[in-house]
Amino acid sequence: MRRSLLVASALSLCVVLTLARAAAAAAADVPPEVQRQLDALARENAALRRAVEELADQVRAARDEARAARTESSSEAPSAPGAPAAGDAPGGAPSLAPGGARLQLLDLSLDGMIAAGWSQAEGERLEILQGGGHDPRQRGFTLQQAELSLKGAVDPFFTGEAHLLYQLDPEGESRFELEEAFVTTMRLPFALHERGAQLELGHFLTEFGRINPQHAHQWDWLDQPVVATRLFGEDGMRAPGVRLGWLLPLPWFSELHLGAQNARGETMRSFLASDEAFEERAIGGRPYAAAGVRSPADLLYLARWVNGADLSDTTSAQLGVSFATGPNASGRDGRTHLLGADLVVKWRPLASDRGWPFVTFQAEWMGRRYEADGFSLCLDEDDCAASTIAVPGDALEDHGFYAQLLYGFRRGWAAGLRVEHASGHGRSFDLAASRAAGAAVFAPADDDPYRGDRTRIAPLLVFHPSEFSRLRLQANWDRADADFVDDALSLWAGLEFLFGAHAAHAY
Repeated sequence: MRRSLLVASALSLCVVLTLARAAAAAAADVPPEVQRQLDALARENAALRRAVEELADQVRAARDEARAARTESSSEAPSAPGAPAAGDAPGGAPSLAPGGARLQLLDLSLDGMIAAGWSQAEGERLEILQGGGHDPRQRGFTLQQAELSLKGAVDPFFTGEAHLLYQLDPEGESRFELEEAFVTTMRLPFALHERGAQLELGHFLTEFGRINPQHAHQWDWLDQPVVATRLFGEDGMRAPGVRLGWLLPLPWFSELHLGAQNARGETMRSFLASDEAFEERAIGGRPYAAAGVRSPADLLYLARWVNGADLSDTTSAQLGVSFATGPNASGRDGRTHLLGADLVVKWRPLASDRGWPFVTFQAEWMGRRYEADGFSLCLDEDDCAASTIAVPGDALEDHGFYAQLLYGFRRGWAAGLRVEHASGHGRSFDLAASRAAGAAVFAPADDDPYRGDRTRIAPLLVFHPSEFSRLRLQANWDRADADFVDDALSLWAGLEFLFGAHAAHAY
C-alpha cells in the first residue's frame, strides 16, 4: 500500500514538472505587446475585485445598521400579540413595527426651486412673456416650487407615487396643489407584465412629448418653452385617467403609450378646460361653452411611440411622436387635435469624470388644430330675438418648436443655448368689438398675445456643486409681435436644492 502511494506521488510530481516546463516555454513565446495587455487586464481585474469588496462591505454595514434599528425599535415598543415582526412588509420591503402597527418605509424627497432676476418687462406684460406656472414671473425673487414627493411599494402588485406642490404667485398668494398621484402595476393578468406591459392609474401628467411629462426640476432651463405654455397651459397637461405602456418586442428600444384621461379642468386648456381658465386665457376669444361628458368620445385620448438606439459607443438617440385628441370648450361640435415630434441625442465619452464631459441636444415640435364650434351671440339681453348674431365656426391652428444644446465642458459645469418660436393662424373672435359693431368682428392671430408670433433666445450657464444642488444663470431675449407685449431682455438666476431619496431621471 505504501509502495503504491510512493509510485503515485512520483508520477504526480513528474506531471507537475512537465506542465510547469510547458507553461514556462509558452510564456517565453508570448509577444511583449500581448503580455502588456495581459498585465493591464490583470490590474483592472484586481481593481474591480477591490471595488466589489468595498461595495460588499458597505452593503453589510447598511444591513447591520438596519437590523440594529429594527432591534432597538422592537425593544422600545414591543409588538402586540399576533402582530407581524419588523421587516415582514409585503413584498419583502423594509418596515418598522412600533406598537404593533406596521409602517411601510417610503422614499421621501423635497425639491425647492428659487429664482431671482430682472426684466425690461413688468407686471402683466412680464406674466405673458413668462407664461409658465413655474417660470420666474416677476422682478425680484420667485419661489418657483417646493415639491414634496412620496414613492414606495404598495404591495406585490402596485407601486405608488404622489407629488405635492407649493408655490407663491406674483401677487404673493400661496398655492397648494396635488400635481400627481398614481399607481403603477408590477403584475398583470395573463403574465402581460412579462411581455413588457404596464398600467398607470390615477392623476398624472399626460405623456405627450418630452417637456410635458417632466416636473419642473427635470428641466435643463429655468422656464417652460413658449409653445408648451400655449398648448398645455401654465401647469402642464394632466388629469385623472389610465395609461398603458408597452415595451414592444423589437431588437431596439421601442415603447408605445396609449392613454385616456378626463378632458375637463384648468390643466386641460386645449380641451374642455374650465370657465376660470377661459376667463384668463380664452382660446381664439371664444366664450366658454363646454358640455358635460356624454360618451367615451368626450374623453381625451393619447398615443405616443418612442424609439431609441445607440448610434455608437458614445452616442445615443431617442425619437418620439405623439398625438392627442378630445373635445374642446367652444361647443358641442368643437374638437382639438394635438400632434408632436421630439428628438434627443446624447454624447458622452467612454472615459468620463462622473458624467462629464457630455453633450445633449433636444428638440421638439408641436402643433394644435382647435376646431371651434359656431355659436349665437345675444347683443341685447332685453331683446335677444332681435339682436342675436350668428358667429361661424373656425379652425384655429397654433404651432411652434424649441431646440436646445447643453454642453457639460468640465465636471460640475455646463453651458447651453435654447432657441424657440411659436406662431398662430386663424382669426380670433373679438367680443367687445362685436358688441359695439352689432356684428361678428374678428382679429388676426397676431393681435392675441397668447397666439401671436413669439421668438426667444436663451443662453444658460449651470453649476452643480453636487448632485443635490444646482445653480443656473439664464438670459432671455423675447421678441413678440403682439402690440400689447413689447420685446424684452430678462436675466434670471436660479437655485435648486434637493434632500431625500432621489430617483434617477428618465432618458
